[in-house]
Amino acid sequence: MEQDSQLVQQCLQGDGSAWEELVRRHTRRVYNLCYRFTGNGSTAEDLTQEVFLRIYKTIGSYRSAHGGFATWMTSVTRNLLIDHYRRTKRDRLTDSLDDAMPVVENKESSARRPDQQALAGELSAQVHSGLQKLSPDLREAVILRDLQGLDYGEIRQVLGVPEGTVKSRINRGRIELARVLEQMGVRPNQGARARSGL
Repeated sequence: MEQDSQLVQQCLQGDGSAWEELVRRHTRRVYNLCYRFTGNGSTAEDLTQEVFLRIYKTIGSYRSAHGGFATWMTSVTRNLLIDHYRRTKRDRLTDSLDDAMPVVENKESSARRPDQQALAGELSAQVHSGLQKLSPDLREAVILRDLQGLDYGEIRQVLGVPEGTVKSRINRGRIELARVLEQMGVRPNQGARARSGL
């Protein structure tokens, strides 16, 4: 992402429009990561703002030689999510996922029939609910790989663990998610369709 590196340099020179462009380019990715991890749209919005505040304050520490801006930004997001997880540990024990579940982002084609869209939305919500039941380590590995589309090397950088650990967490997370979805009554082919619709 050479354009990101150029935008970072322009930000460091005080170009406000370059900062706005960086935020515009990456807001959706940061929000989706926050939402998938927290399961709450309002919390994800707040955390997204916190992420960009943190990035703004620390953008001078970004070095393109150590990886892409998106990978660095994902690391910043992950660190903030870990902080949030620790701060809200007690709250999560009493919150109901059903009460906190906002409308899941719908990337479905508008050409789909309403009944197909409803089914895809329901399956997407079930997969999202299943993700919330995974341990944080497994959840973040699955989210980074299957929902954010990062490759193993990028995930290794973000998580700060060996690539073998990354692969193991993704594998264990997928197996555990499949088990949870099966317990929820989601058939395997439904889960695959739901994952592709996220």
